[in-house]
Amino acid sequence: MPHYQPTDALQSPRFCGIRTFARLPFVTTTEDVDATIIGLPFDTGVSYRAGARFGPAAIRDASSLLRPYNPGQGVDVFGTLSITDGGDISVVPGYIEDSYAHIEAGLRPILEAGIVPICLGGDHSITLAELRAVAKKHGPLGLAHFDAHSDTWDEYFGHKYNHGTTFKRALEEGLLDPQRCIQVGMRGPLYDAGDYDVARKLGLAILPNDEMRQHTMAEVAQIVRERVGNGPAFLTFDVDFVDPAYTPGTGTPEVGGVTSWEALQLLRGLHGLNFVACDIVEVLPSYDPTQITALLAANVAYEMLSLIALQKKRARAM
Repeated sequence: MPHYQPTDALQSPRFCGIRTFARLPFVTTTEDVDATIIGLPFDTGVSYRAGARFGPAAIRDASSLLRPYNPGQGVDVFGTLSITDGGDISVVPGYIEDSYAHIEAGLRPILEAGIVPICLGGDHSITLAELRAVAKKHGPLGLAHFDAHSDTWDEYFGHKYNHGTTFKRALEEGLLDPQRCIQVGMRGPLYDAGDYDVARKLGLAILPNDEMRQHTMAEVAQIVRERVGNGPAFLTFDVDFVDPAYTPGTGTPEVGGVTSWEALQLLRGLHGLNFVACDIVEVLPSYDPTQITALLAANVAYEMLSLIALQKKRARAM
């Protein structure tokens, strides 16, 4: 039985080879695979800066520095999981509903095979298509959502589908169980004093940045775990959750966010949750020639894989 893992960097330099995530094999089979990396290079759902269509490529490029063992979680990620890079799902630039159909169709065989997809965006509008596909397999999902913005507007510029309306549409479509959903890290100026109440009225728990800062990252992770519970859940991470000092390459930056270290600590605290799919979105490399945004995103995806590896270790021990 094959066990898919990266090229050995002690045998082949990291700058060699075709760019896949962490130098994993580019394989589209669904046999003997625990998790797969999928690029979703759609970015015409944005309201400000475009260019996140190049996010998956930038994240893959930065991910060549990743190594198998995660000391923060005490797990050999690539030794525990059989992981592939499944490439990108083709989207239709400028046509969001057509792109949604492509994404759903592309994820369907992956999910049916019991594989956990880790999707690289792309703007945050792609998450609605992911949730549609995942909910068809698992039913209404719990949600751990890390973001500077709630993304629960009703519309932008008269249109219902874009990166600012994702989670309102998902709730309307019954893709999420609001009692198991939480949004963390929202900050920055708002349109109205009641903007956060929009999310609350939809049934979501929210922990805006100012409230989050009253807790340690370990305490925030515990709040998330208690809210999301034991059922199937989706983890979505917008890089603008992190301060733009660490993530300048994003579409709608907001000052005052967490550090990269705090973001990793928070993710590591989510062990024990049943994540059946994850994504990392809004990497816009043209605004970051240093690649620090893509490097953080690659490490966020690695922490997501680490959580899946811990799930598998626990299942084996039972």
